[in-house]
Amino acid sequence: MMELYYDIFKFNDHQYYLIASDSGLCFVGSPDAELAEADGFFATDNLTRNPDKLAQVKTQLQEFLSGSRQNFDLALDAQFGTPLQRKVWQTLTTIKYGETLTYQQLAHRIGHPTAIRAVASAVGRNPWMIVVPCHRVIRTDHTMGGYRGGLPLKTALLKLESSRTALTF
Repeated sequence: MMELYYDIFKFNDHQYYLIASDSGLCFVGSPDAELAEADGFFATDNLTRNPDKLAQVKTQLQEFLSGSRQNFDLALDAQFGTPLQRKVWQTLTTIKYGETLTYQQLAHRIGHPTAIRAVASAVGRNPWMIVVPCHRVIRTDHTMGGYRGGLPLKTALLKLESSRTALTF
């Protein structure tokens, strides 16, 4: 069984659980959610609290949410995703800071133009909320769509990226 490490990241009166393996970041939790949220993504039976393993993640999240970082430079552990999910997640990382893409455009970008629902599902299964910017994906009618962290957070992240000021929500 693989060892997984966790810690808590705090920003603006909210806390986020972070989980990593020796290969990289596995999970960023929703604001103020329980650690059990990660169980929907992978087994968390073997978790050890280890702030050192997640120090770089916490630093980069702090910088991003404060408006001083636009991109993350972190190893990600994608072993828990299907091939389609991994392709979608990789493509999410190519959406530029401050830009948005529709689910339909994302489906075209990965070479599966008719798989819009499957692509949307993969976006919803993104375990690295904020770090892999699924908040930059919107509906074709330019409404928000869903977001694991909640629509107020998605709206705040898009506002952060358009104004380059610290996150508030």
